[in-house]
Amino acid sequence: MITSLEGLSVMVTGASKGIGKGIASGFASAGAKVLVVARSEASAATAVEEIVSAGGTANHYCADVSSRKDMEAAVARCVELYGGLDVLCANAGIFPSADLESMTDDQWDEVMNTNLKGTFVSVQTCLPELKKSQAGRVVVTSSITGPITGFPGWSHYGASKSAQLGFIRTAAIELGKYQITINAVMPGNIITEGLEDMGQEYLDQMAASIPLKKLGSTEDIANAAMFLASREAGYVTGQTIVVDGGQVLPESLEAME
Repeated sequence: MITSLEGLSVMVTGASKGIGKGIASGFASAGAKVLVVARSEASAATAVEEIVSAGGTANHYCADVSSRKDMEAAVARCVELYGGLDVLCANAGIFPSADLESMTDDQWDEVMNTNLKGTFVSVQTCLPELKKSQAGRVVVTSSITGPITGFPGWSHYGASKSAQLGFIRTAAIELGKYQITINAVMPGNIITEGLEDMGQEYLDQMAASIPLKKLGSTEDIANAAMFLASREAGYVTGQTIVVDGGQVLPESLEAME
């Protein structure tokens, strides 16, 4: 049983909706003090309201993870509110679709700036406070798309998610001397607001290709993130956890029959 999250100060980027909001809610329900970081003031405020109404401790700060100035200010706000920073969940990411043949430089750069540079900037700006913590943890939200699978229109997204894993492996070596761990969660198909808009038939088709015959929830990702941030996972670093219901395992559709 994970018992070591209560009272920790946790920053979750991209936490106004979807997986990020699920991660923030999970940590808050475990007794952590959460700073919701997102670009949208309205969405971030709504997420905080939901967390607080459920009995958790949370505040929000508007920032673009690719902006060093923004992230330095977010860290300062976290310290002002909670006295320090123990856990960074670098979750912020975007996934606009663009075919490789027609993709523009701007489209490529937009994804890389948020998903990859944003991870680097978030970790680097949080590092001074994480070094002061007795429980310094970084959890990166990657994906099965890129590191394991591919999907049309997401070559830039897949590249950014693969690169995140290369980043954490070297970062784990460098941060080890500070007793800071860094790991990644790799979600499969998770039910979020955008996915629900695709309709039940689409959701059923997706679930049919997964051995567990169901899509994941944001709580599933939050549970993995909370484990990696816990004292119990203190000897785990530079690693990944795939949370996909077994989606990447079948070698063909026939294997599911």
